[in-house]
Amino acid sequence: MATHTDRIVIVGAGIGALYAALKLAPRPVLVISPDPLGQGASSAWAQGGVAAAMAAADSAESHATDTLGAGAGTVDPEVARFVTHAARDHILDLTTLGTPFDRDENGQYVLSLEAAHSYARVVRVKGDQAGREIMEALIAVTRETPSVQVLEGVLATGIETEVGRATGVWLQSADPATPTASALLTAPAILLAGGGSAGLYALTTNPPRIRGQVIGMAARAGAVISDAEFVQFHPTAIDIGEDPAPLATEALRGEGATLVNAAGERFMLAEHPKAELAPRDIVARAIFAQTQVGKRPMLDCREVFAKEGLARFPAVAEACARAGLDPLTTPIPVAAAAHYHMGGIDTDLSGKSSLPGLWACGEAASTGLHGANRLASNGLLEALVFARACALSIAEALPDGPQTAAPVALALPPASAPETEAAITTLRTSLTVHVGVVRTADGLRKALATLAELQSTAQDESLKNMLATATLITAAAWQRRESRGGHFRADFPEADPAQAQRSRLTLADAITLQAEALSR
Repeated sequence: MATHTDRIVIVGAGIGALYAALKLAPRPVLVISPDPLGQGASSAWAQGGVAAAMAAADSAESHATDTLGAGAGTVDPEVARFVTHAARDHILDLTTLGTPFDRDENGQYVLSLEAAHSYARVVRVKGDQAGREIMEALIAVTRETPSVQVLEGVLATGIETEVGRATGVWLQSADPATPTASALLTAPAILLAGGGSAGLYALTTNPPRIRGQVIGMAARAGAVISDAEFVQFHPTAIDIGEDPAPLATEALRGEGATLVNAAGERFMLAEHPKAELAPRDIVARAIFAQTQVGKRPMLDCREVFAKEGLARFPAVAEACARAGLDPLTTPIPVAAAAHYHMGGIDTDLSGKSSLPGLWACGEAASTGLHGANRLASNGLLEALVFARACALSIAEALPDGPQTAAPVALALPPASAPETEAAITTLRTSLTVHVGVVRTADGLRKALATLAELQSTAQDESLKNMLATATLITAAAWQRRESRGGHFRADFPEADPAQAQRSRLTLADAITLQAEALSR
């Protein structure tokens, strides 16, 4: 038995999901949130801010040029122009909605310089609290918007299709202590805004629940997945043994923090003309190389904190305090950690996926903006721009939809849940070791073998979604026999101009590539 709603269903509860819900008002919307609103979403953990050309000397064209440069040859120029030209409007809109962006004494936005940007153009809040503060502003408005119902403690596990169209979502309890059977909720339109895939790695900066499930759901329903091989590893995760690893924001390097090793050497000077402000993939590989040879890379923020104080970067200060570190006197140990997935559900400029009835935005989507290597602080910007695009497209697709709808009440009967902890640990370890910062054919083959073994026994739907996304990442990495952006093959260390294009795979394609790799 299925429950039907006339509400547009949005899977996820981060910035993209909530912004889309508000832009759809007064159309009735149901937001599916596994955790209490404001908890568990990657958006709230974003430290740097939102990139936008707000300064008089800057321009949307310059921002687009930097986006194209960072993306290593696979950014869609039309998408880059579309997003960067919309950026300023979204900053002003968020300000109107209550986001307390940092301002100077003249009331102008305080702008930070981050890696691979030509200008200081990252609009921030309280130093490193942009994601959290934007979320709080959106949550406050969402709570006051009658057309938005939020269903908390519920996890989406699958997409229902009928005659090649997405018609509903399968839902179950998100609380592992009270497992339930899945229930089907059918709806006129579905928007997937449930985050990325970096939590599939054992060393990650993402919240524990963000492990590629939403991308996997779409793939299992037949949607095309783009750029799956391109995973961004943040260079400066704070290496204190926490899972997930806390983050030392890119803004610290923009303010002058330097990377040193145990011998006190600034190793980035020999790696790139921009040193610490080189594109993220270059800095991440340099840090990974230092780690591999036991030289213990560290972020030296002493001069920044002596000048600015710790209060401007509270998340970093809190992480250091938990580890007993004093960043005023001691460099912070760092490691390259899985941070952002450039790949995801393939969408057009309106946010439509290849599967009719299904839209996507935020990190779950792959719009063509990021290419092979996301430009710093373009992630939240993309989520905002495409959340609005999805809202407009859905409203256009359903011109006669009702302006009111009854609240959704789901019956989720109790059920036993398969044990998945050991399989998830094996999965995360395999991706970190074999599909991480540096990849090889042999390592990718080993990862594909591990994934095949896990697939053969998987019963839990959420685990199946994780495995689908992991298989797409690994198969796409196997297929791309070159190095580009966040994808580095030690056995193919140079970029191949003939491969300067986006990848697009279905899950069936990925399984075919997996079989090919394992037959060798």
